[in-house]
Amino acid sequence: MAPTRKREPRKLLSQAAWITLEGGFAARHCMVRDISTAGAKIVLDGAQALPAKLRLAFARDARTGHNCQVVWRRGNMAGVKFVR
Repeated sequence: MAPTRKREPRKLLSQAAWITLEGGFAARHCMVRDISTAGAKIVLDGAQALPAKLRLAFARDARTGHNCQVVWRRGNMAGVKFVR
């Protein structure tokens, strides 16, 4: 029998946020739909073109927020996991 995958509890959210790409200074607006201690689901135009790594913050200031790795992309949504 395959082990079950236990997901972190998710909090539904509809909050504006900003992503910055590695080495970039320009912040892109996105919407966080849900979040957990392990990651988040984000919605933005051009989600299919996101690079593998980015930074997600709830303020436009790129010094705050979470380093993330994109784990899935579907339409205008992407799932990211928080990395250190």
